[in-house]
Parts: sequence; structure tokens; C-alpha cells
Amino acid sequence: MDDSVRAIRPAAQGPAGPSAEDLMAQVVRGSEAAFEQLYEVVAGPIFGVVRRVVRDVAQSEEVAQEVLVELWRTAARYDSVQGSVLNWALTLAHRGAVDRVRSAQARTDREQRAGATAPGREFDEVLEAVTARLEREQVRRCLDGLTELQRESIMLAYYGGHTYPEVADLLQSPLGTIKTRMRDGLIRLRDCLGVTR
Repeated sequence: MDDSVRAIRPAAQGPAGPSAEDLMAQVVRGSEAAFEQLYEVVAGPIFGVVRRVVRDVAQSEEVAQEVLVELWRTAARYDSVQGSVLNWALTLAHRGAVDRVRSAQARTDREQRAGATAPGREFDEVLEAVTARLEREQVRRCLDGLTELQRESIMLAYYGGHTYPEVADLLQSPLGTIKTRMRDGLIRLRDCLGVTR
């Protein structure tokens, strides 16, 4: 007989060994040997019930193990009037499996809600904003290193949108002087900012 089939079938009752109920009575008294025998009887069916509910093999094994630990710890709660040991074990297995599925679903729901309420800013947007701010500060610092005429000429042309002749008129300086000052100022800015050609 295939070992996997034997593992999920309850052990034979009768002269071959004690019944599950007899074993449970010994487990209640703390017998680890009786629990080992009871384990052989109920482990396969417990795993089968859990596997049908949970579906994932690794989680099913985990839940089945938790159920078997609970069976050991709560053996004194077993009441033969309510049903057989196997039925009680399978009830514990079903409850454990359903709890695991509900817990996983609740976790997924929480993560989705948290994701939906999280700020819409992406990490890259924040990095871009910080980088732009640092670059602006560096440009400001470099502009402060220029002469007054260079700084005013560049500010009017690049930030004010004025042409060379308009800058010359606004600063009341010859056009050639403005062009020279702007060229010298831009070279100094390039060097200050570390821009390579």
C-alpha cells in the first residue's frame, strides 16, 4: 500500500491497538507515547481538511502542525459525548484553516487600504524635488560669486527672458560690454557649477 494513502487513513481499531478514544484518555493524563500514536491516527486527515481550505501546501502544513499542538494542549476539553476524537480533531483543523484564510484576507485588505490612502508622491518625485532644490542653491551660490553687472545681465537674460539689446537698454550699457560681461559670467558659472563641455 502507498505510504501517502496509509498516512491519511485512521489506524485500524480493535486488537491491533487502542482506539483513538483510549489514546485520548491517556493523552489527557499527559502520555506523550499515547499522543505519538494518536498523531499517527489523526495527522493525515487533519492535513487533508486544512489543505482543502487553505490550498497552499506550506501554509497547510503549518496550520496542521498548529492544530496538532492545540490538540495536545487542549486534550482535556475533549468530550466523547460530542463525538469521536477524529471528528473533534477535524473540527479543530477546519477552524484553524478558516482562521488562517480569514487572517490572510484581512492582512491583504489592510495592505490595500493602506496603499490606497498613502500619499500619491512617488519616491522618484521626492528625490527629484530634493535634487532640484540643491541645484538651485548651488546656482544661487555661484551667482553670488559674479560681479554685479555679470549677475544682473545673466538674470535679466536667462530668468527675465530679455534679449541682449534689451538687457543693454535696461542696464544702460553698451551692447558689446553686456555681451562680454555675460560671456565671462557664464564661464565663471560653468566653472563654479563644475559643468564639463
